[in-house]
Amino acid sequence: MTVAATDIIRYQVTGMDCSSCAAKIEGAARKVEGINGVKVSIASQIMTLEVDDPARRLPMLEAAVTGLGYQLDRVGAPKTENVDGDDDHHIPDLSHVTPAYKRALWIVVLLNAGYGIIQIGGSILSGSQALQADALDFIGDGLISFLGLVAVGWGLAARAKAALLQGVFLALLGLGVVGSTLYRVFVEYEPQTLLMGGFAIVAFIVNVLAAVVLIPHRKGDANMRAVWLFSRNDAIGNLAVVAAAALVWWLNNPWPDLIVAFAVAGLFLQSAWSIIRDARQDLAQAGRS
Repeated sequence: MTVAATDIIRYQVTGMDCSSCAAKIEGAARKVEGINGVKVSIASQIMTLEVDDPARRLPMLEAAVTGLGYQLDRVGAPKTENVDGDDDHHIPDLSHVTPAYKRALWIVVLLNAGYGIIQIGGSILSGSQALQADALDFIGDGLISFLGLVAVGWGLAARAKAALLQGVFLALLGLGVVGSTLYRVFVEYEPQTLLMGGFAIVAFIVNVLAAVVLIPHRKGDANMRAVWLFSRNDAIGNLAVVAAAALVWWLNNPWPDLIVAFAVAGLFLQSAWSIIRDARQDLAQAGRS
């Protein structure tokens, strides 16, 4: 069978939870000779790329990406750039998504979303804007994991529409935190540092528990490293809130709380925008198919 000079290939990527994950995968894929036009969507969690010799290049690509700790599943059959077709309804081989793995993901969803809601209550009780911003990270991770669970087998357009709604919702939450933090700049207040630090320490523990739940379902050292990398990034935010609480207590000044809140909310808004941008691109791609 003769293969066209360039084939367009899609993979379902399992294991992404932020835009930095997508950037990391794109970087690894671009290093493989013969791989071009790499685009990883955090919205639909689909990687699209152009390959000049799939039989030879794809094994190297798959080794590079799975070596980072992500699961790849081929979507549909190769589609050449000169042949019209629609692979939006082809689904990848998701045989690795076992009932035990699904249960683990549901536990992670409940841990993240549940504690995110609890932490919002904690931010109100303690008067901490940094704690409120950190709660967004939990809610965002929970929603991304939830979409990954319920959207298994959905076509590209359906996944993109769901992700677009999710991205808009997360962006509105982030803007709300930025607005309330700006309000606090002009209204004198001082967070309850003991409550603030306590909730942040529990948040750190919840992130560790989420990693422990997922580790049995990861294969090999690279995948385990990936879980800990995700957890490390989340834990940095938790520890930043703890540090802010200590500085507020030491300096008797609310500015450390406000600075951390702006930083965490800014990173959250960047992730929300990445989801919206990728979802719009996915919708445009599905419309052209």
